[in-house]
Amino acid sequence: MPRIRPGRVRTKNTNRREALRLSSMAPEDYNVRPGEVKSIACPDCRTWRRIMGDTVLKIREHCISDKLADGEKHTLCPGSDQLVEIDIDVRRWQARQNRLLRDAMPQDNRRAAQQFYKPIPAPAAPVSRINAEITLETARQSYLAHRKGCTLCAKGQHCTDGGILARRYVLVLNQEPARREAREEQERQERRTVRKQMAPAVRKAQWAKHGGAAVETANNRCAERIAGSLSEFRGPQLPLAPQNPAVHDRRQAELGKQYARKAPARSAA
Repeated sequence: MPRIRPGRVRTKNTNRREALRLSSMAPEDYNVRPGEVKSIACPDCRTWRRIMGDTVLKIREHCISDKLADGEKHTLCPGSDQLVEIDIDVRRWQARQNRLLRDAMPQDNRRAAQQFYKPIPAPAAPVSRINAEITLETARQSYLAHRKGCTLCAKGQHCTDGGILARRYVLVLNQEPARREAREEQERQERRTVRKQMAPAVRKAQWAKHGGAAVETANNRCAERIAGSLSEFRGPQLPLAPQNPAVHDRRQAELGKQYARKAPARSAA
């Protein structure tokens, strides 16, 4: 890349004015960025002109009229050969200008210093390769949806994915009774757990409904023992002899004959 050389001052003449200090001008009226051509807005004609020189800086000689091609007379601008003195901190000025340019830029035109490219999403996996919870209804719907959109499966022959979905549906169909029994057992277990958790509350409600002073009094009441009973937890003594001895003997004889006919006779050894 060719090096940008500063403009050479071809004359030592000046406009005999005091050197123009950049600190006395608006920051947007000059450009002293490193690596760029120095320029300034002429204080007299307010047109941008180049700053010539390396150590001694001057505003380049220029005309005050911009219509010389139309035949107007050449009139030298009083700001020509104006000495310029850089008495500012260039880095701080550059940082401020960069910030102002960034803030003035429309939001749609702003771009980050580092570009982040959104990756292209990977294609979705086929239904036959999705590892998810398979139920009888989901397996059936997946198989029917594939068969509806597949011309080969609609004709009675299965493609690769159609065969996988069909085998999966048959497998789930065979496993459905065991799954149903497992679900019912789990529901029964949950019901038992709920009953165990609610048992204290149920007993408390029953006691509040049927309990109280009356039940407590009945439990603590001491009653006299009934005559003829062995203890307070048993009833009176039951009779040991039959009510009709003749009927009882006849019944016992009939039962003996029935037992004798059923049992085979044994010879004496």
